[in-house]
Amino acid sequence: MTPADLAELLHGTAARVLAERDLDVSVLPETLTVERPRNPEHGDYATNVAMQVAKKAGVNPRELAGWLAEALTAADGIESAEVAGPGFLNIRLAADAQGAIVAQVLTQAAAYGNSDTLAGTRINLEFVSANPTGPIHLGGTRWAAVGDALGRILTTQGGDVTREYYFNDHGAQIDRFTRSLIAAAQGQPAPEDGYAGAYIVDIAQAVLQQRPDALALPEVERHEVFRSIGVDLMFAHIKRTLHEFGVDFDVYFHENSLFESGAVEKAVETLKTSGSLYHQDGAWWLKSTDFGDDKDRVVIKSDGNAAYIAGDIAYFQDKRSRGFDLCIYMLGADHHGYIGRLKAAAAAFGDDPDTVEVMIGQMVNLVRGGVAVKMSKRAGTVITLDDLVEAIGVDAARYALVRSSVDQSIDIDLELWASTTNENPVYYVQYAHARLSSIGRGAAELGLGSEGADLSLLDHEREGELIRTIGEYPRILAKAAELREPHRVARYLEELAGAYHRFYDSCRILPQGDEEPGPLHTARLALCAATRQVLANGLGLLGVSAPERM
Repeated sequence: MTPADLAELLHGTAARVLAERDLDVSVLPETLTVERPRNPEHGDYATNVAMQVAKKAGVNPRELAGWLAEALTAADGIESAEVAGPGFLNIRLAADAQGAIVAQVLTQAAAYGNSDTLAGTRINLEFVSANPTGPIHLGGTRWAAVGDALGRILTTQGGDVTREYYFNDHGAQIDRFTRSLIAAAQGQPAPEDGYAGAYIVDIAQAVLQQRPDALALPEVERHEVFRSIGVDLMFAHIKRTLHEFGVDFDVYFHENSLFESGAVEKAVETLKTSGSLYHQDGAWWLKSTDFGDDKDRVVIKSDGNAAYIAGDIAYFQDKRSRGFDLCIYMLGADHHGYIGRLKAAAAAFGDDPDTVEVMIGQMVNLVRGGVAVKMSKRAGTVITLDDLVEAIGVDAARYALVRSSVDQSIDIDLELWASTTNENPVYYVQYAHARLSSIGRGAAELGLGSEGADLSLLDHEREGELIRTIGEYPRILAKAAELREPHRVARYLEELAGAYHRFYDSCRILPQGDEEPGPLHTARLALCAATRQVLANGLGLLGVSAPERM
């Protein structure tokens, strides 16, 4: 019986108890919350439903809790239900009900924890979207790990997710990038507002390999050659780096296409016609304060050129025209202003502002020996995805970046994350999976399996703790999807690994010496198989490998 199953049983029981006493059943919330108490001595699960609804129902909370306890104790799968404090209800599951969780995992395998909550919802998940003017920096690397994990998690809940990279190939930064390439090709230092680093020299040389005549071309043509070839080379490097990091996109959307296709002009005209734009001081302004933004935004500047938001507006309209119900933007720490303006753009087009969700990610810092790592060998001024992977590997990098809420800045201790100790969170979790794999191999050598296991035998305290932790997985996935917080999965995996290691230290799994295999060995092998499955499922959602040997 999973927490969701228990919550459903509790709701039905509470409704029946209230009805039998002619009390108002409508006071019950649609979903009741059951949680694992901090102190295991208080039971397997606890709920405060009696205190939630007693006053509305016109009864004493402890009295209502007592009625519920009596009714629950008589239910299948419940060993006991006791009233505590002002009206808490502490519940213990019967061993066979706990064992049912193990059976459920083994039956559902990779689908365990999945739901259809988001079925029918088309989600556009845009992340990374770094400018094609340099390698992916640490901020973009964090979004690569978090965005990819979030996409996988949303999919487990039934969402139809499209991963999209917005390729910023329009605007002043591309001009600065191009001039930097030309300067490097000429053996000159980078322009004052340009880009520096060994990668600029490499790309400039690659342009010349493709077009040996590039520097001899007239200025306008030379600029276009370095721009088009240089941007393509840089973006190819970005895509290759992300792929090696385990991140691939369904759509690579070019910002420039919005201008070339006339989509920007069309979006602007639509907003002019609807009255959402007004003309002042020679510029066109979006009435974004009408929709909750902190100030109105210039869309067309007084010189007639489009402001950056013009492309954002057209891009949102394009996403909606492609049929997306929800557009999630994952942006850097300096993009808080985009929340209001993007929601305002949605409202200006007549959409629900909640069609837009903006996630803001905080900074990432690298530390080695207690000292901040400040410079990349290749990029010169920033630390890149390649630098991080070279230092600690893909698995550790992805896990380290996903493990904390994006609302928090994080310091990644390179020595810790490269270590093979239990202090390293990813090693701790992966080692649990490898240890389980080893047990599976040992069982196979003895001709043992978990088929036909009597799961009601799993009544040891450590077995119960491990089973209940496994049972939390569906709730963790649902919450991670709902709140867009993949770090919940990582933290859960560490909790599960800890519960498994404690079980392993307390309960012998395989027979030793001349000991005859018995039903308890079979049951514990089933529990190990279920634990291994959930660890593999969770690691897979984070894009981290589940090794069989370490």
